[in-house]
Parts: sequence; C-alpha cells; structure tokens
Amino acid sequence: MKSALLTTFLFLLSANCSWAKQPMLSSKKMATPPPRIIRTCCSFGAEMKMIGVPGFKLTEVIGINDLGNHKYLGDKKKREGNGIIYTKNGGFIDMGHVRDQADWTAYLYNLIIENKDEGKILKVLGHEGGLKTLSLMIPSDITKKTARQLAGKIAYDLSVWHEIATWYGASSIPFVPERFSSFSVEDAYSNLLGATLGMMAIESELPYEEAMTDLINEAMVYLEAVPTEAETITAMEAVRNIWWTRERKLPSKHILLKRQFDVYPTVAPLLIEGYSEGNPIDFKLAIPQLTETGHFLSNYYALSFKLNQKVPFRKLFPNRKKRQISQADFPFLIQAIQKDIFLDKQKELVVLERKIAKAERKKALE
Repeated sequence: MKSALLTTFLFLLSANCSWAKQPMLSSKKMATPPPRIIRTCCSFGAEMKMIGVPGFKLTEVIGINDLGNHKYLGDKKKREGNGIIYTKNGGFIDMGHVRDQADWTAYLYNLIIENKDEGKILKVLGHEGGLKTLSLMIPSDITKKTARQLAGKIAYDLSVWHEIATWYGASSIPFVPERFSSFSVEDAYSNLLGATLGMMAIESELPYEEAMTDLINEAMVYLEAVPTEAETITAMEAVRNIWWTRERKLPSKHILLKRQFDVYPTVAPLLIEGYSEGNPIDFKLAIPQLTETGHFLSNYYALSFKLNQKVPFRKLFPNRKKRQISQADFPFLIQAIQKDIFLDKQKELVVLERKIAKAERKKALE
C-alpha cells in the first residue's frame, strides 16, 4: 500500500501537463544563482558537543508541526521550519537540503526556459571547491516537461558535488572543516527528494512557494514522518555508535560512522530496523535520465569545476594538466573518498592496537 502511494505521488511528476508554468520568481532573485549554502542545516546526531565551546550541545531536529511555509531561498524571519525529521519510509530527512534542491531546480528551470532561444548558455554558478560553471545546450523546441527534468537532474548533480567538495575542504565557515557532514546518511535521499518536489512544484498550477509548502506536507504524510522532535531523537539514539557517535566533538570527521555513497542512478532511503515499516526499495527515488523522445538529458548540459588547491588534484588525476573536472568524474571521486575513509579507519585501528599493547606492557611491569 505504501509503495502504491509513492508510485501515485511520483506519477504526477511524469505527466506531461500542458498548463505547467514557470515559477513566479522576481527578476532580482533570478539575476544570480542561489548562494552555495542557502540554508545552514544540519549536523546528524543529538546533543553533539563542539570543540572549544564548553557546555554547548547541538541538536537540529524538528517535529511535523514545525515545517511552516516554504520560501524561495529561505525565510529571514525563520517561519520556515528546517531540521532533521525521521520518516518511517524515507529514513532521516534534512528539510534544509530538501528546500535547497527544490529552489535550485526552480532557478535552473527558469534559466532554461528564459534562454531556450539562445541555444547555448554559459553560466557561472559561484565557487565551491573551485569555480563552478554550467554549460547548457538547449534545443529551441524543448518541452516544459524536459526542461523541468533537466533542471532537477542538474540540481541533484550540484548537490552531489556539494558532498564531494565538503570532503575536500569546502566549508561555509572559514577554517571549520565540514567532512563530518559529507555524504551523511540523510543527505542523498533528502537532496533527490528536494529536486523531485521542485519539479512537481513547477508542474503545479499553484505559485511555486505555495506548491512547495503543500508538496512538503504531502511528502511527509506519504513517507510517514514521526510527529515529534523526541521521536526523531529516539530514532537517532537507536543508531548511536552504529551510524554516528557522541564520543567525538564537532567538527570531527569521525562523528559519522556510516555514510551513504550509493547516489546514482537511484537513491533508496536508509531505514532503521524496528523503527520503519516499509521496504526501502519501494520508496527509492530515481534521477531523471531521458527526455520524452528518448534522448539522454546529459546531452543537454555539462558542469565544469576548476578545482582549488584544497582538492588533491595531482594525486587524483596524475595524467591531467588542467585542474578541471566535470560531473562525469563524480563516480571516481566518490570511490576515492571511500578509499580515504577506509585507510583512515585502518590507521585508527593501528593506533588503537598500539595503545592496547602499551597498556598491557605497562600492566605486566607493575
């Protein structure tokens, strides 16, 4: 029954509605791409301590009644609820990530529709791990359905780059590394859910922000979000020392014990046994791949990243001269990050074994 609900929910996305219209966003908001970090959210875990801040404990969760109204690029008055919420069929959902990717999808859709007569577009999207540039090759007869699917796919690719870039030193606060949040257990599903809802909001007859507010609420019902903050915290505690640890302090990269690297071509939610009712396969989300005529969406765009010095480019790509990569390099970079984590864990085990051996020798001499 639950998978049928999600199927119905996503079927709306695939319908080619002739009345689909452009999100009503001001020209001022559309003049420049969204900032690299739209909404600062969230660190996975509960009552997390921070290095150098005695007595500080961070818990960024919300209840179902805290969602509020969606606002394009965020709400300065903070009436828009952002935080992590657990859902029985979608796992942990980071609402900040959901809203960010929806807004990126809306921005990119507008960019595509407004420039479709130009054919080729080159757009600088700011800096994150280096200079980000989007090249679009838009056919003049592009349909609105293809335009929103293209926007959703690009938005999701950009969200994957954010996870890669944070592992290699990109951060919202200077000198504060964000490896602790890179490929966190809730990120990929939240990002793809956001892009999916953004595409659906574009398709809606309602104004974009109103449509997003309704769709977020409906998605939380379909995914069976727990109603209170306390229940999300209980779910987090159920996987403490399995998915995350409180033994380390922010911003330690060792806080996360589990990360999600299965980000293409579909994303299945990570569910907690005993806290969820659905099969994650029934609730997986798919990244748009093909146009209505069967062409690959990837033929219509290219993302280019001119990497900064924080990224170990020579080590990763010894045969390349230019510090330039594209979204085609993402799978290789994700594998490299997984290798980094594996080697780091091996080093930790060696250090631990040495400490144990030292303690045993000391005990034997007493």
